[in-house]
Amino acid sequence: MTVRGKLAVGDMGKTLVHEHVVTNFNGTATPNQSFKDQTLAINTILPYLKHLKTLGYSTLFECTPSYIGKNVRLLQKLSELSDLHIVTNTGYYAAVDKKYLPESIHDETVSSLAALWQKEWQEGIADTGIRPGFIKLGVGSGPLDAIEQKIFKAGLLLSNRTGMAVAVHTGDGASVASQARLAEEDNFDFNRLIWVHAQNGEDEERIRMAKKGLWISLDGVSKTRIDDYVAMIVSLREHGLLSKLLLSHDDGWAVVNNNGEYSVTPFENGNDAPYQTISEVLLKKLYERGFTKEEIDLLFIENPKLAFALPK
Repeated sequence: MTVRGKLAVGDMGKTLVHEHVVTNFNGTATPNQSFKDQTLAINTILPYLKHLKTLGYSTLFECTPSYIGKNVRLLQKLSELSDLHIVTNTGYYAAVDKKYLPESIHDETVSSLAALWQKEWQEGIADTGIRPGFIKLGVGSGPLDAIEQKIFKAGLLLSNRTGMAVAVHTGDGASVASQARLAEEDNFDFNRLIWVHAQNGEDEERIRMAKKGLWISLDGVSKTRIDDYVAMIVSLREHGLLSKLLLSHDDGWAVVNNNGEYSVTPFENGNDAPYQTISEVLLKKLYERGFTKEEIDLLFIENPKLAFALPK
């Protein structure tokens, strides 16, 4: 389910599974900027999306959650102008000391949260008619606390109702272990659960979770840590687990307020240009380590299909 409607899985093509377009880090204390005039953002971001097309990519999963500047009308416009398939999300983000949660979270139940997000799936986000294609949650480090458990269980419930994958921003290995225990208690299908930022864990944790069936998403590929990512990928390959691996940059733009004038600036995450490091740097290093074209296609074409496909 893209911001322009349904897409056949066979048409996804080469895919980046965890990127951002615009993100607002102010938190719920101040309203998210919706860009009354989107021209500046479009002119800034569109060339990079068009460049992605020249690199052979067809689909981008946009992981900005609610209350952190998710702007689905902008995503739809950029998708139309770039002819890139863009997928947005539903769900809540409880990491960073609950800074990005609405006050109403304390009154919500697992069932009411799932119903709230299910309405977005059925009718569209706010009044846009634009539907999410996956569930994006965020939790911190360590075992899940009460609020994190609530949003996680709501995500599992919604996934069981809709078939949408649950992608969980995760602080560390202890957190994903907590998630796995809750998912097992619910008899949840691990093939619909994605450990986002699995680079924050240890090799043995990634291997253990992949063997359980979770998707291992190494997000944040950057020039400054490229050798670390190569090592993590090689380790999963050596254990025969490439079929459970997803890769992306976690690149994007942050909204900046300059005395009431809003602009966007690229994330400072070790990449000098968004969305390009995998194609320009990482793939070369993987080929040097003996990776085949079939293995690369598995990571960027076949695995995203399996991770995010919806039931017919």
